Amino acid sequence: MSESGNRPESAGTAVVAEATVGADDAGRRLDVAVAALIGDSRSRAQTFIDAGAVTVDGRVVSKSHRLDAGERLRVLELVEEEPPPPPVVPIRHEDDHLAIVAKPADLVVHAGAGVRGATLVDALLAQGVDLAPGEDSGRPGIVHRLDRGTSGLLVVAKSSEAMVGLKAMFKVHDVDRAYWTLVEGWPDPPEATIDAPIRRSPRNRTTFTTGDDGRPARTHYRTLELLGDLAELDVTLETGRTHQVRVHLRAIGRPVAGDLTYAASPQIAKRLGLARQALHARRIAFTHPVTGAPLAVEEPLPDDLATARARAAGL
Repeated sequence: MSESGNRPESAGTAVVAEATVGADDAGRRLDVAVAALIGDSRSRAQTFIDAGAVTVDGRVVSKSHRLDAGERLRVLELVEEEPPPPPVVPIRHEDDHLAIVAKPADLVVHAGAGVRGATLVDALLAQGVDLAPGEDSGRPGIVHRLDRGTSGLLVVAKSSEAMVGLKAMFKVHDVDRAYWTLVEGWPDPPEATIDAPIRRSPRNRTTFTTGDDGRPARTHYRTLELLGDLAELDVTLETGRTHQVRVHLRAIGRPVAGDLTYAASPQIAKRLGLARQALHARRIAFTHPVTGAPLAVEEPLPDDLATARARAAGL
């Protein structure tokens, strides 16, 4: 390809490179040709193409387009939007060693495979909360987690002493955690313990199910109120498996309202205005691992869950 000019002046519509396809390049895929033209990787070239920043004779075509001799390629400057800043996370208790925060729904706790956008860790660091180093550099201060779609209270470590102490407490289940949830149907009996091992689903590796070959898991629930065809529950954990509350309640045929991943009804979710599972970590209590002082914090329902509860009650 014969090049002509690069880097004109106008930002946003600037031309990065232009070229006319020669006979030697006829039949090449567009992404291969663009990578060579801009001197970058094929995946980077595909980013330009997918964003519509590459034209062939003035047309936007797919990355697999095969070039013909004489076609004119133009690569425009790729204007990449700045990611939005992390949300402000309310801090309900803070001292030199730890902080108890109210995690909003739709916020991942820490970075990991498939995670895009800001995390709880990012938000706290941006707010000036010093988090203790962890075994994984991407998880400073993290000793336990809440699912992305679950709101509520979570404790993070600020000092190494607190990190060690909190991890030990969670390991022996010496932290009192209570959840509020709204489930489909009425649990029978109204109060019970679900004792069912949890394992990763063999059909979908991002979800979990119960099974004899799983890890031990115990969940205690108590019905607070019956609300039409739903029930409001208080749930406490004896263990802390991933998705434990959601998996156990589905296992007894009472999925968490709005939890489409675990068999909840889309119609009920729509009726209640739910865009996520109706699950909220409402209380956390433990003995401070460094000072020995008792700590207990409660968090009211966020607006979306308060609205869902009111609709369930017919208010």
